[in-house]
Amino acid sequence: MGMGAARSEKNLTFRLLAAPVIPIVAALVKLEVQDTEKLPRTGAFVLTPNHYSDFDPVVIGWSVWRLGRAPRFLAKASLFRVPVLGAALRAIKQVPVERSGRTHGSNPLAAAHDLTVGGEGVIVYPEGTLTRDPDLWPMRGKTGAVRIALENALPVIPVAHWGTQAVLPRWSRRLSLFPRKTVHVRYGDEVDLARFRGQPLTQKVLAEATSLVMDAITHLLEELRGETAPAERWNPADHQQTEFGKL
Repeated sequence: MGMGAARSEKNLTFRLLAAPVIPIVAALVKLEVQDTEKLPRTGAFVLTPNHYSDFDPVVIGWSVWRLGRAPRFLAKASLFRVPVLGAALRAIKQVPVERSGRTHGSNPLAAAHDLTVGGEGVIVYPEGTLTRDPDLWPMRGKTGAVRIALENALPVIPVAHWGTQAVLPRWSRRLSLFPRKTVHVRYGDEVDLARFRGQPLTQKVLAEATSLVMDAITHLLEELRGETAPAERWNPADHQQTEFGKL
C-alpha cells in the first residue's frame, strides 16, 4: 500500500472528528514518543498497548494519528448504541466488541479481518480492560489480539505508555486539566510469533503467543518507568476480582 493509500485511511469523517479534539488533547498533554519507526507506515498490523486509564485510547489514538495512520480500535459495543456517537464510530470503522458474550450480529474478529485485508491497522488492548494490578503493571492478557494476528498473518507491534494516570486516574471520571502533563509512549519491535504461524490455533498456542506479547509490553513499560515489573503477572481470577467495572 503506497502513501496515498495510507492517507486515505483518514476519511473525511475521521478528519472532521479529529479536528476539534486534537487541539484540546494537545493542551492537556505533551506527548513524548520513542521509536516511532517501529510502527509500520503502510500495510496492516495489530497494535497492542497497555491499559490503566480511560484516557489511554486518546493518547494511543493521537500517537498513531501523528505517525500517519488512522487509529482503529476494538471498542465496547455499548458505545455503538449511543445516538450520534455510534454512527460516528461506524463511519470511522471502529470495531464493536460485546463484553457480555452477546453478539448482536457483530463478529469483532471478522470485522478486524476486513480492516486488515484493506491494509489498515487495528488496535487491540490484550488485557481487555483496565489492569487490576495495584501498581498499574500489565495484567494477564486475553487471546484476541494474537488470534487476529495469526489468522491474518499480521505483525504484532507492542506499545507502552506512562503518564495518562496523571490526566485521568484509573476508574476516575475527573480530568486533571492543569498543569499540562507529559505522557511517554514507546513502540517496540514486532513480537516474534514465527513458531506459532501455520499451527492450529489451540488454546495452548494462543496462550503462549499472548504471553510473549504481554512480556514485550511489560518490558517497554519497565523501560519507561525505570522500574522492574513483578515476576508474576497479575491475574484477577487469583484475587477473586471481576473482569470489568470498578473494584
